Amino acid sequence: MIIFPPISPEIFSVTLFDTTFALRWYALAYIAGILLGWRLAAMTLKRPALWSHETPPMSPPRLDDFMTWIILGIILGGRLGYVLFYKPAYFIAHPAEILMVWEGGMSFHGGMIGVVLGAAIFFRRHAVPVLKGADMVALAVPPGLLFGRIANFINAELWGRPTDLPWGVAFPGEAAQACGQIAGELCARHPSQLYEAALEGVILGGVLIWMAFRGGALRHPGRLTGVFLAGYGLARFIVEFVRQPDAQFVSPGNPLGLAFEVNGIGMTMGQALSLPMIALGLWLILRTRQTAAAHG
Repeated sequence: MIIFPPISPEIFSVTLFDTTFALRWYALAYIAGILLGWRLAAMTLKRPALWSHETPPMSPPRLDDFMTWIILGIILGGRLGYVLFYKPAYFIAHPAEILMVWEGGMSFHGGMIGVVLGAAIFFRRHAVPVLKGADMVALAVPPGLLFGRIANFINAELWGRPTDLPWGVAFPGEAAQACGQIAGELCARHPSQLYEAALEGVILGGVLIWMAFRGGALRHPGRLTGVFLAGYGLARFIVEFVRQPDAQFVSPGNPLGLAFEVNGIGMTMGQALSLPMIALGLWLILRTRQTAAAHG
């Protein structure tokens, strides 16, 4: 197994007037992901030939206004999604902690819903073609997923189920080490954060970049969005088989932490939330292929 390296979740901290302010890797991951995503989107807007009818969904200056809506959607949607999907009972009992985003706890599916709602309002207000705008957003998301999952690993959170594979990681903390092993032995777990970083960030991101800049996908509105939704949903569905579910879903009668289960067969919350993404993504891909065929 691999012993988890001594990495601090904080890059540095400063104490002023008895209050400590810290820059965490998690916050830096969000900042880096948003900046790189913004850069990718801006690159496509400056190359009209990539788009159908050589018409980008918006002008580069308008992208800056759009990013404000996206950032709000990520933060508000991600936090509220975590509260509602994963720990509703806890936050009903501790409502003051809902706004404490710096303590951690964000849901990708909630963040995606927040981005969709924010983008929909912005698109409607500025007459942006929905599918073209969605393709631009889909291209910009994987960098945030890559950096976010790496930050999860650095924070030693969202680790996987126990494993005896040689790349299993012995994460620190009582919860991570509670595998039911013999006393004194270390517990190795799947580094599921890095699996997701590779699948959702590197592989899916690389495919989308190639499709956008070399494959002509942006000339078929909705195709890039479909590939992103289906690709992310499938990657997350697969990784959920080795990812440790949230503690509130695990019980003596449900050791796998299945959120929806009948006679021992079911799905985790992450898998259930990914299925609609896969279905919608496949429908969009099929739709763009049919549209392309109809136009010869």
